[in-house]
Amino acid sequence: MQGYVLNINKVRDEDLIVTILGEDYIHRAYRFYGARHSNIHIGYKIDFELEINIKSNMPRLKDVIQLGFPWLLDSKKLYLWQLYIKLFYHHLKDVDEIDDFYKNLLDDLVERITKQNPKRAILESYVKLCEYEGRLHEDFTCLLCDLPIESEISLIRGFLTTHASCSYSKNFNIEKITTLFSDKTSIDFDDDEIEYLWGIIQQGL
Repeated sequence: MQGYVLNINKVRDEDLIVTILGEDYIHRAYRFYGARHSNIHIGYKIDFELEINIKSNMPRLKDVIQLGFPWLLDSKKLYLWQLYIKLFYHHLKDVDEIDDFYKNLLDDLVERITKQNPKRAILESYVKLCEYEGRLHEDFTCLLCDLPIESEISLIRGFLTTHASCSYSKNFNIEKITTLFSDKTSIDFDDDEIEYLWGIIQQGL
């Protein structure tokens, strides 16, 4: 099996409980400490096996092989990737079964980060996530006053839309947001705007 390490919890004697996003499931497995074991870090893509133990309600993680990324040694890209993966974990931590959309989304994001600014790639990936989960509001109605938004548009946590005057937050050109939501591209945004949108994502998926 293959999947992405979403979270690691240390338990007794350096043993680990590892949460992995796979094709169809969120796996939670126990990994015994051992000097011969390869390192596991949040955000790594791994190939692995699960060994079922009838004496435990949690499978044992074994035969782990790290599947590298082209940018794995780029500390800036890796740091931003791991921040996003941590948000992903909190978003899915109460889920057991998932669609293959989520793993495919991360596979696609890994490729995009190879060629693209990581914050822009993550932003575009997040919009796809919101659309898939039915949380992308393209009707542009203000969450706070329920009136249509015709010009001054702002985004808050979850990329919910508001009038900038209602949420007292940054105003965006409505056509830029329209393009972002419909085409899943951040090409129209300058770097300062990307930083602002990245800040919204960090509040939680």
